[in-house]
Amino acid sequence: MSRTSDRPSLLDLPNGDRVPRTFSDAEFDRRLTALRGLMREQDLDAALFTSIHNVAYYSDFLYTSFGRPYGLVVTHDRQTTISANIDYGQPWRRTYGENVVYTDWQRDTYWRAVASLLPAAARLGIEHDHLSLQGLEKLRGAAPGVQTADIAPGAMRLRLVKSAEEIALIREGARIADVGGAAVVAAIAEGVAEHEVALAATDAMVREIARAHPHSEIRDTWVWFQSGVNTDGAHNPVTTRRLQRGDILSLNCFPMIAGYYTALERTLFLGHVPSERHLELWEANVAVHRRGLALIRPGARCCDIVAELNEMFAERGLLDLRTFGYGHSFGVLSHYYGREAGLELREDIETVLEPGMVVSMEPMITVPEGQPGAGGYREHDILVVDADGAQNITGFPFGPEHNIIGA
Repeated sequence: MSRTSDRPSLLDLPNGDRVPRTFSDAEFDRRLTALRGLMREQDLDAALFTSIHNVAYYSDFLYTSFGRPYGLVVTHDRQTTISANIDYGQPWRRTYGENVVYTDWQRDTYWRAVASLLPAAARLGIEHDHLSLQGLEKLRGAAPGVQTADIAPGAMRLRLVKSAEEIALIREGARIADVGGAAVVAAIAEGVAEHEVALAATDAMVREIARAHPHSEIRDTWVWFQSGVNTDGAHNPVTTRRLQRGDILSLNCFPMIAGYYTALERTLFLGHVPSERHLELWEANVAVHRRGLALIRPGARCCDIVAELNEMFAERGLLDLRTFGYGHSFGVLSHYYGREAGLELREDIETVLEPGMVVSMEPMITVPEGQPGAGGYREHDILVVDADGAQNITGFPFGPEHNIIGA
């Protein structure tokens, strides 16, 4: 009987055949070439990525942590994912590059794997916004000569402008979100529970992803469908509340293809709009949404777009009802990982839009329960910035003329 101390800490586990990747080899080479250019600018010998989004962006491997660390080490001539033995050969099948597996038999074998991939006395790029203090201590213990620098802001900037292949995938996500929206509308009826509507739309999107992208991993697609008071927050979870006639509703469909999130969000009412104030608020948010769509164009600064939309709300006496920014970048993104914080439509973001960027327009206002027009009002479209302006790739209609369901 072998002792744990005699068992290997690192393994090479190719198993089965490599699967078709989300993007071409040329696309991954483009990303890695740009990254290595950034590494030269920062005088880095290697980069250690520990976030789901950067590991996926540069390797096509989308990890599931369950309490174990994962990573990607990129040097100037190779790239290697680091995965746990519990996943066996799946990370190798997905990785563009090499893969090393660490075992559970001894403590901190992950950090041994990291150290084994680093040049001697390396100057290493790490993600300050992701690597924990504990992780940094363990890294320095495993590779005592390492010097570190933050590579996360530069890597984020490289992700802001999308390639043609990325934009094609994002367009597919927007199309599939519209499929989910149609399924939501079909499932809405008085007395139906929120979770039943959400299940119907999730199933419709998952089946369409499986049909149109048969080599992708089927994971993480979801729907937040909210009604009544539950519409007050954009990220409120689905409940068992049953729909009532006159309810304000919030449709939120999020298909996920290979780590790429897209979104469709709409305000709806069941049967009728219950008051003039509800209609006034809905139409005000729609007007801001329309203006916001028109403002997305190359050369526009994020903060300037926000300032004009804020003025529209202020003129209507509604600015205090705003709950978050007006939009954000799209790409490798999810509700539990990823964020290209340099491209958000907020007062403090001065980024200038340029062709190849992908950004949402999503104004929202919330009126507290008990006040006239109570509820949350939100619309959301995705736009691809091009040389002439922007293309709206969301097809699902918005506004009172389309989204009073069962009138």
